[in-house]
Amino acid sequence: MPKPITLINTQVSPKAELEKRTRRVFSTDYKLSILQQADACKHGELGLLLRREKLYSNQLAQWRHEFAESGVQGLAKSKPGPAPSKTPEQKRIEQLEKENARLLKQLAIKDSCILLQKKPWH
Repeated sequence: MPKPITLINTQVSPKAELEKRTRRVFSTDYKLSILQQADACKHGELGLLLRREKLYSNQLAQWRHEFAESGVQGLAKSKPGPAPSKTPEQKRIEQLEKENARLLKQLAIKDSCILLQKKPWH
């Protein structure tokens, strides 16, 4: 007598909260409060603060630098990363110039093929 077939679900489904991670965004008030708490920390307490808030020391250093440079407005940065070096129009012009060069090269190859076909073979 054959053994009964049992279907086992081998598909793994990840937790929904881990499916898509996003970059954390810190408000200006939160950054200011963390800077004040960090300044009030005694020797050895800063690491405890950072672990409790799940922050890195380089974030704190960056916030201190921004605050020293521009005050509260420096902490209000919203976009991470460097500022774009080219405007969207400049990027589009560059893309069109590359496409134009590619098409001119393709046209030159096709023209040379046509000229090759026209030449009489002697």
